[in-house]
Amino acid sequence: MKRLTWILSLLLCCASTLGAADATVKLPPFTRVQLKNGITLLLMEQREVPLISMSLIVKAGSVADPQGKEGLAAATADLLKKGTKSRSSDQIASELDFTGGTFEMTGSIDFTSGNAEFMKKDLRKGLDLMADILMHPAFPQEEVKKLLDQNIDQLKSAKDRAASVIGRYYYAYLYGSHPYGRPTGGDEISLPSITRADVEKFYETYYVPGNLILAAAGDFNPPEMRQMIEERLGAWPSRNAPPVPVEAPKPSSGKRLLLVDKPDSTQTYIYIGNLGVARTNPDRIGVSVVNAVFGGLFTSHLNTALRIDTGLTYGANSIFTQRRQPGPFTISTFTKNATTGQAIDLALQILKDLHEKGLTDKELQSAKAYLKGQYATNLETTNQLASTIASLEFFGLGPNDVDSYYSKVDAMNTAEAQRIIKQYFPLDHLVFVLVGKASEIRPVAQKYAPKIDQKNITQPGFF
Repeated sequence: MKRLTWILSLLLCCASTLGAADATVKLPPFTRVQLKNGITLLLMEQREVPLISMSLIVKAGSVADPQGKEGLAAATADLLKKGTKSRSSDQIASELDFTGGTFEMTGSIDFTSGNAEFMKKDLRKGLDLMADILMHPAFPQEEVKKLLDQNIDQLKSAKDRAASVIGRYYYAYLYGSHPYGRPTGGDEISLPSITRADVEKFYETYYVPGNLILAAAGDFNPPEMRQMIEERLGAWPSRNAPPVPVEAPKPSSGKRLLLVDKPDSTQTYIYIGNLGVARTNPDRIGVSVVNAVFGGLFTSHLNTALRIDTGLTYGANSIFTQRRQPGPFTISTFTKNATTGQAIDLALQILKDLHEKGLTDKELQSAKAYLKGQYATNLETTNQLASTIASLEFFGLGPNDVDSYYSKVDAMNTAEAQRIIKQYFPLDHLVFVLVGKASEIRPVAQKYAPKIDQKNITQPGFF
C-alpha cells in the first residue's frame, strides 16, 4: 500500500512537470556516460518521489538465437533470477520482497530488456542484488529444465486459444526465413533442444558490458549514482559482443494466404498485412497519425465498420509494430465462421476506401489530439522515462525524437496523409493468416489468394 501511494504521487508530480496534452512535451535532461568496461550509462535526475527506476537493454534478442534454438534468448533472460553463485532463486525473491523492489528481464525480438525499481532507502541493497543477478547467474540445471518444460506446456495450452498464437503464425508466414519470423518464445521443436550449455553460451556471448545499456531515472544525484553503479558493475570484465546483423526484410509480393486449421473453432481469427516501418523511419509519426484514423482508435474506420455498424466482431484494429528493421503492418479481427468472408471483404473495402478517399481534416485533427494526449501519458513515471531513454539509445535516436513529436504530429495534413497511405498501407500485396475451422472457411478463403498454404494447429511450429 505504501509503495502504491508513492507511485500515485509520482504520477501526479511527473504529469505536472511534463504539462498538459496541449503543451509541448520535452524530455527531461539526462547524462550519458560510458563506463571503463563499456557499459553505456544514462542518468536522469527526478526528485519528486524517493524512487529509482532502471531500464536495461542487452543488445541481443531472438534475432541472435541460433537456428534450431529459437527461444534461447528469452529463456536466458527468464533464468537470470533463478539463482546466482551466492543466492538461490528463493533468496532473490525474498530480498526483492523485503525491500519492495522489482527486477525482471524479458527477451524480445531485437533485444533483451530489463526493469528494476527500488525505493531510495533500499537503493544500495537493490544495486547489490541486481549486480549479482547480472554478473553471476548460476543457471541451475533443475531450473533450466523446469522453465523449458513450462514453456512447452504453455505453448500447447496457447494453441487451444487461437487469439494467443495467430500473431506467431503471421510473423512466421510474413517473414519466412528472416530472423523476424522466428518465434521469440520458441516452439515445440526448438525448446526441447535447448540445453543449459546453450544458455550459458548465450549469456557469455551477449551479456557483456560492451553490449549493455543501463538507464536510471529517479531521486538521486547523478555523480553519486554513477559511483554506486561503478562500484558494483565496474568489476565486470570489459568485453564486446559479436554484432547481430539484421538485414532489411523483403515485403511480400502478390497475395498469399495461410490457413491454420483448428477443427473445434466456432470463430475465425484474421490477420492481414505486409511489412510496415522501422523505428527510425522518418515517416513513422505520419504513419501513426493515419493509422489512428484507419484502425488505431475505437472510432477508427475499421472498428466502426466491422463492430459498430455491422456487429461482425467485437473488435477490429490495425497496428504498425516498429523494430530495428521494418516490423509488420497488421489488420486484425475475428468473427463467426459463417461471416468470415463478409468480415474480410469489409476490411479490404475499408482499406480500398482509405486509398480512394483519404482522410478528412476533421479526422486528422481528432487523431492528432488523441495521439498527443496519449504520448504525454507515456512519459509520466520514472519507469517510463528510464525505458524511453534506454530505447532511444538502442535505436540511435536522441532527445529530439521526443521533443519534436508534437510538431511532427501537427505538421500532418490531408495531402501528406495521402502520400503516407499510398506508400505504407499496402492494397495489392497482402498476406492473410486465418485460424479457424478449415472445413467451413476454406471455400471462402480461396478467393483471397491464388494458392492456400494450410497447416493444422496441432502440428509443431508455426509455419
